[in-house]
Amino acid sequence: MGIATITGVPGIAITKYERLARHVLYLASMIVTIPSIALFGIMIPILSLIGYGIGYVLAVIAVLLYSQLPITRNTYTAINNVNPALREAARGIGMSPNQRLRMVETPLAVPLIMAGVRTVVVLNIGVMAIAAYIEAGGLGTFISRGISQSDPCQLIVAALAFSYSSSSVF
Repeated sequence: MGIATITGVPGIAITKYERLARHVLYLASMIVTIPSIALFGIMIPILSLIGYGIGYVLAVIAVLLYSQLPITRNTYTAINNVNPALREAARGIGMSPNQRLRMVETPLAVPLIMAGVRTVVVLNIGVMAIAAYIEAGGLGTFISRGISQSDPCQLIVAALAFSYSSSSVF
């Protein structure tokens, strides 16, 4: 989540360049439409060239890719939806564009940016459940084992753990 936030929140930079914003958001939208198991399948041969075909690194990269759209889109939307009167007031008191961004626009945008981060946390929990099939470990291992062993108790425990981890985000 930290890496995803660090790479997604600089979406603030694209707010000044509409054409670049369209391209960045379009690319992020395309990545999110790829099913996670298919993304793993695409990335395994690529990462195996550098020795990380399956496992934790693959899962982290996939989660990072899936995280970009909600965080970047919310950041972009939040900055663009700051009240124009507040921007004008900041300009009227002599703030530079960077000062306006840092002292007016970003603080007002934080709630919407954090909504994107919360969305990503829930999305990542689901992707990491599937990551158990590429030997990345985690709670998805219990679901996978429960299915393969036809063990309803293990499935219920895993489902409860997932629902608790998803609900504790909010």
